[in-house]
Amino acid sequence: MNPHFDPARQATPLDAIQGRFDPWLVGAAIALAVLGVVMVASSSIAIGEELHVGPFYFLTRHLMFLGLGAVLCMVVARTELRSIEKYDRLLLLGCFVALLLVFVPGLGYSVNGARRWINLGVSNFQVVEAVKLMYIVWLASYLVRFRDEVNATWGAMLKPIGVAVGLMGLLVLQPDFGSLALILAITAGMLVLGGVHLPRMAAPVIVGLPVLAVVAIAEPYRMRRLTSFMDPFADPFNSGYQLANALMAVGRGEFAGVGLGASIQKLNYLPEAHTDFILAVIAEELGFLGVCLVVGLYALLVGRALWIGLKCVEMRRHFAGYCAFGVALSIGLQSLVSIGVNLGLLPTKGLTLPLVSSGGSSVLMTCVAVGLLLRVSYELDRAQRQVARLRGEGPAAAAAAPAATSTAAPAAPAAAARGTGRLRQRVDPTFGRTA
Repeated sequence: MNPHFDPARQATPLDAIQGRFDPWLVGAAIALAVLGVVMVASSSIAIGEELHVGPFYFLTRHLMFLGLGAVLCMVVARTELRSIEKYDRLLLLGCFVALLLVFVPGLGYSVNGARRWINLGVSNFQVVEAVKLMYIVWLASYLVRFRDEVNATWGAMLKPIGVAVGLMGLLVLQPDFGSLALILAITAGMLVLGGVHLPRMAAPVIVGLPVLAVVAIAEPYRMRRLTSFMDPFADPFNSGYQLANALMAVGRGEFAGVGLGASIQKLNYLPEAHTDFILAVIAEELGFLGVCLVVGLYALLVGRALWIGLKCVEMRRHFAGYCAFGVALSIGLQSLVSIGVNLGLLPTKGLTLPLVSSGGSSVLMTCVAVGLLLRVSYELDRAQRQVARLRGEGPAAAAAAPAATSTAAPAAPAAAARGTGRLRQRVDPTFGRTA
């Protein structure tokens, strides 16, 4: 008997095979979160002292939300995707309900004229952060159920666009133009990755761009943002104040930075130094190298998520793949806009740097989104192990082959041929949709 043959392992049922979380996703997410803790601590001390809440108030708050987010991340990472998918319609309803809650007297909370938060007692919660993730899950499920129709008919393609327009209408009332543009971009990106007919997709784009342009310039403050970023030093004490100070911080950092904790711009010169403009503080203290580190970590996280999504689609696990695509687009686009704003490449928008900036709602929901990505990677790895087990490519099957040959050599070719025929019809053996 072959000494490497393990009967217990050979008899392991497919359902007992476990997967693994993708180590690159885990590593990139942890690295961004650790960097965020360090930079929130560095950038928020002066703000805390100015507001008389203590130098470590914002750091403590950030750690509290990050800890809660880590718990939620693990809960989602251990939840079967099919259990999430069956609530897709309720999640869509939840998107509209959540955006309407901000207008409920006593529950909705307004800051600087924008009504985007609900008061939960212990903290305020920006509902659009949850809406983005719920919408991604619904759209992924929709693309699975109507994958062929989305590519072939106008109606199936326009339905998710209509849903996005409805959500955007509620965001205009808040107002939140940054999240509006982000949801529109996620919708377009997921439709393209879901196989929509591109020439047909051009029609809504041509109609929608002028509408977005009108919305962008309808309010004077939006128009000032659009024009001031082109030359912030033309009015450095008014419309260009935020970007002018951000660019001075970036310029001071040069190649290697002035040193951790040595930023001057964070000392009540740069507004929102621990949230929207935290990358400017990173650039000042860690320099060009620090900015490259941030960009590289986001490229790794988003690129790995897109790769995992592609592998899921290749294995006909479309819901998992589309969820990965949606989360990758959400994190990638938001980080791209935030980095662009800090570097003066885009107009100022109130979008945080995912996992890095201080902010309870953003930190919590980004952790949940990472948990969803980890679950997708886990189920992909599990499916790959199951397929390898069926095809006889696993270690146990390889070890068993010599023993089977020595005891029943004449029957082996016929058995292998019969097994191959069955295996070609069982790519995704135990779970997930195979439409």
